[in-house]
Amino acid sequence: MESPLVTVAIPSLNQGRFLDDALQSVFSQRVPVEVFVMDGGSRDKTLDVIHRWQSQLAGWRSEPDNGQAEAINEAISQGVAPYVCWLNSDDWFLAGALEKLVKALSVHPKTPAVYGRAWNVRQLNGKRKPVWVEPFSSRRLAVRCIICQPATLIRRNAWEAVGGLDPALKMVMDYDLWWRLFKTYGPLHFLDEYVAVNREHSETKTSQFRRLHYKEAVTVVRKYNRSVPLKWTLAHPYAVWYRSLAQKLRLKLQT
Repeated sequence: MESPLVTVAIPSLNQGRFLDDALQSVFSQRVPVEVFVMDGGSRDKTLDVIHRWQSQLAGWRSEPDNGQAEAINEAISQGVAPYVCWLNSDDWFLAGALEKLVKALSVHPKTPAVYGRAWNVRQLNGKRKPVWVEPFSSRRLAVRCIICQPATLIRRNAWEAVGGLDPALKMVMDYDLWWRLFKTYGPLHFLDEYVAVNREHSETKTSQFRRLHYKEAVTVVRKYNRSVPLKWTLAHPYAVWYRSLAQKLRLKLQT
């Protein structure tokens, strides 16, 4: 049996209807993986899905926890593979994604992590559009998160050196991690290929808690960039308000 090359953490809570797609996308990759499902005590069909995949999982548990970041840290700490990532249970990898990301890290040995492009797909109508992703620039990272989390792969030694995710953060733990990796090791490498899909639906944390997302993001920018670009204090609050209003209208139309 091949030694795992990638540790994949899959945090989940009451997303059993999506979990099977996520797991299928991971186990369809052409690299050896070890997969840990960290379920926060779901009351839907999540356990049924886990039991169907149990023989292929490196580990799993289903009980209340202290949030997504802590669950991901727990899963990755149990693994041994040299590369690590997490895939939220409502997202999925495209075919060949991990192979492309692993190859990029092998070609660029000094970078702590690699990230590719991803699609946003609306659960309601299946429409897709590209996630806003750019080649790495700390100046641009201070303006917005230019890295899409499902499309990333991180060296385990870099992950462990910066301490993994900050469990105090509920919304922007990935944004904070990109900054810490950059400050410790230098720029993350951009792979100009589509490798993942981010599913948009009404129950995502970003949709439900936009104001908290904005508050945490500004705190992270101030912490690592020292100054906060005007975009955060001028344009972005109005965007948060507009998207929150649009979300409420969409939910009203669906009922």
